[in-house]
Amino acid sequence: MKKRLFSLLFLVIPFITFAQEKGIDQQIDEAFGNATGWFVKFIFYEIDFGGDIKIYWVLFPLILGALYFTVYFKFINFKGFFTSVNIVRGKYDDIDHHESMVMAGDSTPGGDAIETIAIEGHEGEVSHFQALTAALSATVGLGNIAGVAIAVSIGGAGATFWMIVAGLLGMASKFVECTLGVKYRDIDENGTVYGGPMYYLTKGLKERGFAKLGKVLAAVFAVFVIGGSFGGGNMFQVNQAFQLVENITGGDASFLHGKGWLFGLVMAILVGIVIIGGIKKIAKVTDKIVPFMVVIYVAASLFVIIANYNMIGDAFTQIFNGAFSPEGIAGGFVGVLVQGFRRAAFSNEAGIGSASIAHSAVKTKYPASEGMVALLEPFIDTVVVCTMTALVLVITGNVTAANAGLGQSEAILLTSGAFASVISWFPYVLTVAVVLFAFSTMISWSYYGFQGWAYLFGRSKKMEYAYKLLFCVFVIIGAAASLGSVIDFSDAMIFAMMVPNMIGLVLLAPKVKEELNKYMKAIKNR
Repeated sequence: MKKRLFSLLFLVIPFITFAQEKGIDQQIDEAFGNATGWFVKFIFYEIDFGGDIKIYWVLFPLILGALYFTVYFKFINFKGFFTSVNIVRGKYDDIDHHESMVMAGDSTPGGDAIETIAIEGHEGEVSHFQALTAALSATVGLGNIAGVAIAVSIGGAGATFWMIVAGLLGMASKFVECTLGVKYRDIDENGTVYGGPMYYLTKGLKERGFAKLGKVLAAVFAVFVIGGSFGGGNMFQVNQAFQLVENITGGDASFLHGKGWLFGLVMAILVGIVIIGGIKKIAKVTDKIVPFMVVIYVAASLFVIIANYNMIGDAFTQIFNGAFSPEGIAGGFVGVLVQGFRRAAFSNEAGIGSASIAHSAVKTKYPASEGMVALLEPFIDTVVVCTMTALVLVITGNVTAANAGLGQSEAILLTSGAFASVISWFPYVLTVAVVLFAFSTMISWSYYGFQGWAYLFGRSKKMEYAYKLLFCVFVIIGAAASLGSVIDFSDAMIFAMMVPNMIGLVLLAPKVKEELNKYMKAIKNR
């Protein structure tokens, strides 16, 4: 299989080089933009409230849904925090162990038996910690480094406060979707797990008497997750990583200048080697890369903060004052709130449904146990990592109106410069971190996209390899070409996933409450 992968990758190089020379990528970009621009504009449509206040409509269901789940589950995001940490530590493994049984789950959308996790007969494929890191690897990344720089440049230091609030609320959404991901997953006769919104929308809504609606929503979600995996979860990641590598190695004078295909080829080979092995291989990689990246990044952030310890008090004063009484910020108080909420939602993907695909592969018989683990994800991604970035930017004086119009790649350089002002050599480390972030995001999103692909086109090996080979080809194209419209469209698809997913989450919330009560009772009686 690996020989076939390498053959296809090398065959595609002449095409990429030709495309760059002839400008075909620009022509494709324009044609694609004309055909799909309406969809991008719809998903990222901004409601104008006047006074320079414009809010993406997709933020309303994401934030209102998170607020609803926080109240409905009696503030599980706060009350269940330490229980979640204990689950990851393995404190409750004794009640979560179950033996493999004879029967495996029915193939969805086939048969109509309602499985339980134990009857499905397999323990799952990965541990709680591995499922957490696999999902984290798809969210911790460029959004935490570049996205935060954009948010605080536009919304001021106060945007950090609302980013934290949105992250805390998002923990409840992650809890709901990941509990459902495990509860309604399918496990085939080989023990391979198939899970995520496609399955809980189909099976869960059928239980609630909305069978037709469930099938439609699941199919729509599957289409969106495939598109999102090729674009936002692949092409965008490798493209941004290449730009930073090219910049750090000399910009226009770099030996890599104009050789994006070469960088993409190397990344494609590495990605291909990992994703051919499935979620077990992905989890083994992410459970090493993600903790390492987060520790290095947080340690560097703490070093910058401690080196300027005399400015910490002033930084928090700016954050709190800016959150409620901003001065000179477009849109005032609401504008700052929107920037914080927007960046948090775009960073941790709570309510999008993607993370439930990775979490559904966990070894457990209590769906709520993995939901509890998942609620740590927005906390780590947004409350910890994003806040660290914001503090570094505020302390080093990089929160200025002049930076408000930065693009994603320029914002990475702004963050890099902030670190460099204290740690001169850190931009090189940050470049390595960005490449690793991009790599881990790509391998996790390949799994998300494949799950949608398998749902629509079947679970045969031929279909699996077709998707994975196609994914690797897109890695090369993403690094080599300037396909802005394609990436915009795919990014829009990631947030379009929220629509079918959030409908399902609200309708299935009572099922999650049942699972939570069952698990908490098991902990109490252990």
